[in-house]
Amino acid sequence: MSEISHNTGVSFVDRFHQLPLRSWHEACLNRPSEEVLKAIEGPVPGIRRFLALISPAAEGHLEAICHCSRSITQQRFGKVIRLFAPLYVSNECINNCSYCGFSRDNPILRVTLKPDEVIREAKALLDQGFRNILLVAGEHPKFVSTGYMEACLRELRNRVPGLSLEVGPMETEEYRPLVKAGAEGLVVYQETYDSSVYQAMHTAGPKKDFDWRLETPERGYRAGFRRLGIGALFGLADWRSEAIALAVHAQHLLKTCWKAQITISFPRLRPCAGSFEPLTQLSDIHLVQLVAAFRICFPDVGLVLSTRESASLRNGLMPLGITLMSAGSHTEPGGYTGAGKENIHQTLQGRIVKLSDEDDSPQEDLQATGQFDIADERSPEEMAQQIRELGYEPVWKDWDTAILG
Repeated sequence: MSEISHNTGVSFVDRFHQLPLRSWHEACLNRPSEEVLKAIEGPVPGIRRFLALISPAAEGHLEAICHCSRSITQQRFGKVIRLFAPLYVSNECINNCSYCGFSRDNPILRVTLKPDEVIREAKALLDQGFRNILLVAGEHPKFVSTGYMEACLRELRNRVPGLSLEVGPMETEEYRPLVKAGAEGLVVYQETYDSSVYQAMHTAGPKKDFDWRLETPERGYRAGFRRLGIGALFGLADWRSEAIALAVHAQHLLKTCWKAQITISFPRLRPCAGSFEPLTQLSDIHLVQLVAAFRICFPDVGLVLSTRESASLRNGLMPLGITLMSAGSHTEPGGYTGAGKENIHQTLQGRIVKLSDEDDSPQEDLQATGQFDIADERSPEEMAQQIRELGYEPVWKDWDTAILG
């Protein structure tokens, strides 16, 4: 994105509010077909190339765009797909987010796993082959103030080679103990880069602060995380506008957080508690176009695709630029082993009721509510086999720790 100055002393928040995003979006909608062809070949400079590749005019050249992205992917990454699993440790949250199943006002079953229960869940994932695990939690003060997440990481770090976090944003100094305890990756999605839509979607809780969230990857980088994952939740604002902002954000992080690996994810809204309906649509064809455009313009960035998407679509997107995929996912705490059932609380009429032995409800049948419904229900073993059948190699971990001495 050559139009943007890359002074490493300036945060993305300062830069973001000065970006001509609206004019870039209008330019994207009006790209001529000839510029799309030039963008596929490569000579179009900076952001103009990305705008051309996600433009309406590019839809008529999608086959050529996909061929280009497939070639770049194999050149840069070979024919491998890294696998990871999300491990939800809690669905408690103090934010009200209109689109999220964990939103604090949703009357759902809430649970926070104890550290030993997190270990049970992790062991189940290790038994399935996973060596990259993403710990996920709603945003709640207990995860910072009590050292909960730090304790979980200390218990896991000698068992799991790759540990990443997707939790509520923190200060740099709050992140440092988590890095020291074993976390190497930090994932934080802005959800939407449209600040007006963002304010409408986040009605209560610390997540209301758009700028605070936007600067989170940089605070994490200063704390020592060596993997940073960003993304937009498609379905809240116009997909092309989101994609442009996401691309500029990625470019900024590549320049300023250059010691870290950057990954980009493209989650689309899925059914969840609260029955929120997407405000906009990102079609399957446009998702294909989006993935291919990011691969062409960001040839060395990891692109992530979760089980939010169907099996057939994930199979089709794999060769076009995706390098990291989840498999066999559960989006509720205790989803892999049933851990935490004894701690489940039920929210009813604005109060939390702890289920006891005297309750009529059969506690053994209760399960914490998930964040959203998954679409690809294949087991990790089935997913790995499918990857092989497509001519790729499933990779469960990146490296082994060297023992020196």
